[in-house]
Amino acid sequence: MKKASIFLAFLMIFAVLLAGCGIGGGASKTAGEKEKIVIGYFPNINHVPAMVAKDKGYFEKQLGDGKTMEYKIFAEGGSFMTALKTGEIDAGLVGPGPAMNNYSTGADVKIIAGASTGGTVVLARKGVKIDSVDDFAGKTFITPGVGCTHDVQYETYLEAEGITSQRIGGSMKHLTGQPAQYAAMLKSGKVDIAVAPEPWAAVIEKETGAEVVIGWDEVSFGETLPASVMVTSGKMIKEKPETVQKIINAHKDAVKFINDNPAVAQEITIKDIKETTGQELEKEEVELAWKRIGFTHEVDAQAIQDFSDSSYSLKFLKDKPDFKTMIDDSFLK
Repeated sequence: MKKASIFLAFLMIFAVLLAGCGIGGGASKTAGEKEKIVIGYFPNINHVPAMVAKDKGYFEKQLGDGKTMEYKIFAEGGSFMTALKTGEIDAGLVGPGPAMNNYSTGADVKIIAGASTGGTVVLARKGVKIDSVDDFAGKTFITPGVGCTHDVQYETYLEAEGITSQRIGGSMKHLTGQPAQYAAMLKSGKVDIAVAPEPWAAVIEKETGAEVVIGWDEVSFGETLPASVMVTSGKMIKEKPETVQKIINAHKDAVKFINDNPAVAQEITIKDIKETTGQELEKEEVELAWKRIGFTHEVDAQAIQDFSDSSYSLKFLKDKPDFKTMIDDSFLK
């Protein structure tokens, strides 16, 4: 009996030690451990504010020594939104399409700032003749995701002419994939039309000889819609408003730096995209892409509502939502 008591006591001590080391279930961080803040973004030019903030250490400067930063890279909006909903990331940049689609199904997501505008370009594979909008019928097009920002812009543009995808009874065939792979897919003939975010549109032009058939300022919502927005969760806003404010402060610093120092920002972009995708963009490609994008922390709420109405018309959304409560611009004031 005595040996059994000693053994049980040992087990209890061992369990306490495990919990103290963070191995036991439900363990919290130990005293002195820094809180980690995770920011997500995509490797395209609409997300340059995150790249610049990362490179210049703006988040670290704003958040102070009590927190440590981590960055996660995403190829498309669906996986980004899953990460936000599960708490894998705390905030980050995403297209308004995925944010609105998830909000409409009950996701706890808030748009807290703008990041960029423009940057969506539609290109036709070399040899594919597009003389009028009617020529898009029956073609195979590719976008980063179903119902993503670029997809909605493209389909809205053509819906006005009565051309829709097979998803809603039309003739256009739709594929999805990573923009960095579009050039290869065009060369292989797997797709006819690429709806590409910058800088990949500029890369496609140079590498494949593809022709721009709908410019960034011609495609629907091209000049008004935020191409990327800063989002977080309502829970984060409620529980850590000071942290959210500091994230926004860093984001605003990054946007200002981009507009004041475009050449340096372009160098940061080339470096970051090479590190995250393995592809090194040429300076000329980035300069071309830069002409098709604007950077701002402001949010155009009406443009977002108009975009959502179109998403509903195209049946990406089941119900026609009101996104007024989705936008929280209080941290910008």
